[in-house]
Amino acid sequence: MKYVEGGVTAAEGFTASGVYCGIRKNKSKPDLAMICSRVMCSAAAVYTQNLVKGAPLVVTEKNIADGKARAVICNSGNANTCNADGEEKAWLMCEAAAKELGCAPQDVVVASTGVIGQILPIEPIRQAMPALVKALSPAGSADAARAIMTTDTQAKNLAVEFTVGGKKAHIGGIAKGSGMIHPNMATMLCFLTTDAAVSPQVLSAALHEAVNVSFNMVSVDGDTSTNDMTAILASGLAGNEPIEQGTEAYRVFTQALTDIAVRLARMVAKDGEGATRLLVCRVTGAKSHEDAVLASKSVICSSLVKAAMFGADANWGRILCAVGYSGARTDIHAVDVAFRSKAGYIPVCKDGAGIPFDEELAKRILLQDEIDMEVTLHDGGAEATAFGCDLTYEYVKINGEYRT
Repeated sequence: MKYVEGGVTAAEGFTASGVYCGIRKNKSKPDLAMICSRVMCSAAAVYTQNLVKGAPLVVTEKNIADGKARAVICNSGNANTCNADGEEKAWLMCEAAAKELGCAPQDVVVASTGVIGQILPIEPIRQAMPALVKALSPAGSADAARAIMTTDTQAKNLAVEFTVGGKKAHIGGIAKGSGMIHPNMATMLCFLTTDAAVSPQVLSAALHEAVNVSFNMVSVDGDTSTNDMTAILASGLAGNEPIEQGTEAYRVFTQALTDIAVRLARMVAKDGEGATRLLVCRVTGAKSHEDAVLASKSVICSSLVKAAMFGADANWGRILCAVGYSGARTDIHAVDVAFRSKAGYIPVCKDGAGIPFDEELAKRILLQDEIDMEVTLHDGGAEATAFGCDLTYEYVKINGEYRT
């Protein structure tokens, strides 16, 4: 398995594009993206569990109920959520895309991201559709990745190449997410493509496995978005025998899908609104995977831990505190805590109590842009890793002015 260029167009059969249509005020950024396959694809998705759901998710879930899709259309700058005409507008986006592509509207995955509660103007999208389709290109993944960004500071665009069933295959992905990130069976927005041959049912199973250890382990601010969705399209053009669950091919495919999902998840966490540091909490020695998940996510979600990391303050007591209220079954008097970064490694807590450590070394370690918080529970053999970021002044500024 190796990482390659191309993003969502690295997989055989896919093109992508991104253009400015007029939804966003900033004309220097594209705000309409498309991903298209030249053949019908197997399709699967996971969605937010927030009771307030964006209209595009409702329409997409209906569209891919048959496990098939050919294209993705997504706008930024407006979430199309909590609007009386939201589902109508989402469907009209599908119709506009389908008309230009020559496919059925039901074969389109539709998504929106941006401000909640504002009416989505459909005419700019309709008018831009011919240009968007004309711009479709095997080199268009970066443009599509930029077009789905909101407060993101960096595009998230990756592809991996691997061998399955004796055939060379690819998985590509683009993602957006910077704030309102606390997924529950979904994530921000992420669109994945693959040329591996896989049925919709098996594709869905693999996607859920990958999401559970990647996007479901990310938190920027504890807010589960209304528009979270991860969708994947499989063209089957790699020419492998269709992947079946329980086989070596399934293991290889799921490993590749999980790897790219974890990398995208790390990119989302590192690009959290106003963030200066990626925080990774790895919990080992838990009684069960569930306990490890509870403990690791509790640490990542703690505002006090996040603030301490922003200040490069080795306040390990906040980590122990977060483990204590996480709901994880553990003997808190047997917990060890350590910090690690490219500047070094330093244990700071042993058996639930502080130990002497070099404050200057700890400061150097915590001043790096990626910090690992290692928590050992000594209760069993299970582990989990969660991803987050520090809490900065800039986060408050961005979200205090987000709508206006």
